[in-house]
Amino acid sequence: MAIARPRFSRTQHAEFFNTLRTRVNQYFESNNISRYGNYKLVFKTIFMLALFLVPYFLVLFGAVTSTWLSLLMWGIMGLGTAGIGLSIMHDANHGVLSRYKWLNKVMEHTIDIVGGNASMWKKKHNVLHHTFTNVDGQDDDIHAPFILRFSPHQPLRKIHRFQHWYAWIFYSMLTLMWITYSDFKSVFRFREEGMIRNSKEFRKEFWQVAGWKLFYYAYLLVLPIIFAAAPFWVTLIGFIIMHLVTGLMLSVIFQLAHVMPECEFPMPDDKGLIDSNWAVHQMSTTTNFAPNNKLMSWFIGGLNYQVEHHLFTNISHVHYPEISKIVQQTAREFGVPYYSEPRFFRALANHARMLRSLGQPEMAA
Repeated sequence: MAIARPRFSRTQHAEFFNTLRTRVNQYFESNNISRYGNYKLVFKTIFMLALFLVPYFLVLFGAVTSTWLSLLMWGIMGLGTAGIGLSIMHDANHGVLSRYKWLNKVMEHTIDIVGGNASMWKKKHNVLHHTFTNVDGQDDDIHAPFILRFSPHQPLRKIHRFQHWYAWIFYSMLTLMWITYSDFKSVFRFREEGMIRNSKEFRKEFWQVAGWKLFYYAYLLVLPIIFAAAPFWVTLIGFIIMHLVTGLMLSVIFQLAHVMPECEFPMPDDKGLIDSNWAVHQMSTTTNFAPNNKLMSWFIGGLNYQVEHHLFTNISHVHYPEISKIVQQTAREFGVPYYSEPRFFRALANHARMLRSLGQPEMAA
């Protein structure tokens, strides 16, 4: 049975996004530049793929024999996996890695190569998260296991008072869940919610998820166990290390953008209406972090500029630093919130404080 989705107000702050969109379009037109990725993104794509593939082939073909060096290679592959997801797959799935649609289509499947699933990601991220950010029951990014509480509208349990200590362990397990369980669960969940419309589509989605998972385990786990110089147990430990590194990185990047003290968690009224314009909703539920940290911004695909990303998913992340100036100025003019944490570790500490607050009774809806 299809689930009812909330609607946003069409009147509140309607002029804000119209003005902002016009100004951003003028920026690209006046500077005669494309909103897609540029030569810098080509270099980054090559770098991130190499960061994952070079250690993999060194391990696979026995060039690395030391146990500790083997584990280091797996750790570097974890960085490469995160880099592929944040800098390549993310833009490709939004159709902005390249002006060529076929290239975006090819590169979006890099998520399948590193253990996720492109189709499930689009439904969870592009549709649900980007439309209904921080709306409990709608936004898949705050739809967590019962042991974690990311919204004041979710049930409060006694164990949540400690989540600011143990959440990081579960963050590290994110991609381990993807490769074993989460994507299959999503197929069944989306059928129940009407996002998968019929039995034929369900079967197609289920078997393409299963097929990609089999391919992933075959090349990234079975082949190294057979051919790597290191003992099989080193490969197993390395495989887990890789996912712990990737899971922690991805979880932290996405949670720092929305589960923060300043972010709101709106809910629709009895008629299914959210009392906010969609663009203002994005502004009130999203925060940037460490915008001046150029190295971090480069490695994580500009996702420390989450405000700009949520407003303009049709623009490549390489342009976020420049358009952020336009967004901030326009928000100031219209009295719309624009949240930004200046430093990464300060943002991390504030996220931990938010987790602690969400574990307290006063944060019950």
